[in-house]
Amino acid sequence: MSLAENIKSAPLNKTHLFFTGQAGFIVKSKKGTLLGVDLYLSECVERAEGHMGFKRLTPKVLAPDELEFDFCIATHPHYDHFDMDAIPVIMYNHGTKLFASLNCEREVERLLMKTPDLDGRISYFKPHDFVTADDIKIDFVPCDHGAGAPDAFGVVLDVDGYKIYLAGDTCFRKDYAEEISNLGPFDIMFAPINGAFGNLNEQECVDLAKIIKPRLLIPCHYGTFAAHGGNPWEFVKNCKRDLPGQKYDLLCIGEHLVLDNLNKYGEE
Repeated sequence: MSLAENIKSAPLNKTHLFFTGQAGFIVKSKKGTLLGVDLYLSECVERAEGHMGFKRLTPKVLAPDELEFDFCIATHPHYDHFDMDAIPVIMYNHGTKLFASLNCEREVERLLMKTPDLDGRISYFKPHDFVTADDIKIDFVPCDHGAGAPDAFGVVLDVDGYKIYLAGDTCFRKDYAEEISNLGPFDIMFAPINGAFGNLNEQECVDLAKIIKPRLLIPCHYGTFAAHGGNPWEFVKNCKRDLPGQKYDLLCIGEHLVLDNLNKYGEE
């Protein structure tokens, strides 16, 4: 069964989460609302960067026209988060709403998406904003991705009573982490471990989890590009050493989590 078929057939009355690789996730709520976050579904980064370090090393598990999303989020305009090939295709289904960081507007203009139909379905947000997307509450929270993406944000999702924190691309900021922790308690935290381009490394992801205290910790943003780096086994060793008892998981691309089953994770 393809990922798209798996998502479509995932039963209602349960909360589902699917990993699409890099920093991309799809949430399907109990009533069926479909939300995509930072979906990288193409090979546009290699074309934009023009060298082998950004050749896609992982399979594309979803085509941008296979699902009709209710909502999509782009946390900042880097192409592995704002996929310039996939987003226009996703949006042309005449129903999806896009929530993007302020500095994504330049990309929207460049891609000729400022049309009466599309522009009315695109909204821009900054840290400390929030929006209710049908049955999902979204808080846009601070992150620090440096001068290259000064308006980037992380995301806290409140869906079906579960709290999910997606750190976005960010370095370690204790002040931001302590502020975000007040929105908890959190069921899941996703955070990068690649340690390049201003992102958390394997140790800093664990340090962030010490403050956020999620029930389940999931590293991301590694394995897609050689230039990004990131060692998941180094993360595991650091987590076992510094956060004994913390539940964690390393997700395969296309892997499906049912949030109602989070208690299956044993303490590490």
